Amino acid sequence: MSKLLVTGGAGFIGANFVHYWMAQHPEDTMVVLDALTYAGNKANLEPVADKANFHFVHGNICDTNLVEQLLTDHGIDTLVHFAAESHVDRSISGPDAFIETNIIGTYSLLKAAKKVWIDAPKAKGESPLPHRFHHVSTDEVYGTLSPTDPAFTEETPYAPNSPYSASKAASDHLVRAYHHTYGLEVTTSNCSNNYGPYHFPEKLIPLIITNILANKPLPVYGDGQQIRDWLYVTDHARGIELVLKKGRLGECYNIGGINEWANIDIVKLVCKLMNEAFATNPELAALYPAAEAAMAQQAESLITFVEDRAGHDRRYAIDPTKSTKELGYQPAESFETGIRRTVAWYLNNQAWWQPLTK
Repeated sequence: MSKLLVTGGAGFIGANFVHYWMAQHPEDTMVVLDALTYAGNKANLEPVADKANFHFVHGNICDTNLVEQLLTDHGIDTLVHFAAESHVDRSISGPDAFIETNIIGTYSLLKAAKKVWIDAPKAKGESPLPHRFHHVSTDEVYGTLSPTDPAFTEETPYAPNSPYSASKAASDHLVRAYHHTYGLEVTTSNCSNNYGPYHFPEKLIPLIITNILANKPLPVYGDGQQIRDWLYVTDHARGIELVLKKGRLGECYNIGGINEWANIDIVKLVCKLMNEAFATNPELAALYPAAEAAMAQQAESLITFVEDRAGHDRRYAIDPTKSTKELGYQPAESFETGIRRTVAWYLNNQAWWQPLTK
């Protein structure tokens, strides 16, 4: 693995993976393909944009000819597929984009990979080119858990409950089928909720941070007792690296943070950390004047319970035992350490997130 094509590399998780990989493997070729939809932001890649071995391509994964060209022109041996529509609320109000990107887009990539890595060499009487197609998926394909259910394992049956999770489940099955039917060398990882730098402000944690700074309500669905397993995004990148280096072909690996938190408890913790930050750093008041009123009454006063999301899954939790035993995976960040890093990043990067909130 020395020449990577990363789809969706200008998005939150993709960009963090690009940063991680280029720091760990500075000599590797990195090609990013991204359509730059609302959640894709070329600014996420500025720290690596001037490197000679980095290449950005503005394009759509549904453009099979473009993907074939990139695989061929750059001699790509590893495709890491992040590109996806990923917001559950948006999938409920407008599922078409999720079907197009998550299902048709994944199929387009698989077709291109098969043609370049397997079919073209075979037509010349040669062996398939060395390759790996890694598909990044989600724990939401498994459905929902009760408070007492065991966490999801790789053997948990799929039971998606939203258009988003259904589209990701379909893409997972396509990847599996291309391995078993055509011999494409694939791996899949299913991760829990990610958080960290470059997270688009519509998501829970950055939404809470940025709303506090703007003295806006902090919306919490239903009773706020929905439970998620939270994974710091750099731990996710490390987990994917381990899958690429040690994972068995055709296998799926769960990458989790071993950090189950109720949404309301996360919101309250972020409020607490923001209160502390303003109390210990007086200069923040000048940077964020709208937040002064929130801090005067404590940020928790902004919490507002809103009508629950349709079909809202109650609990997700990942059991990463397989990844730990086979790959040596362990998350480095606890939620307490990771969330402090995240809050600090947003406080120090107003120029990145403020335009997105408008």
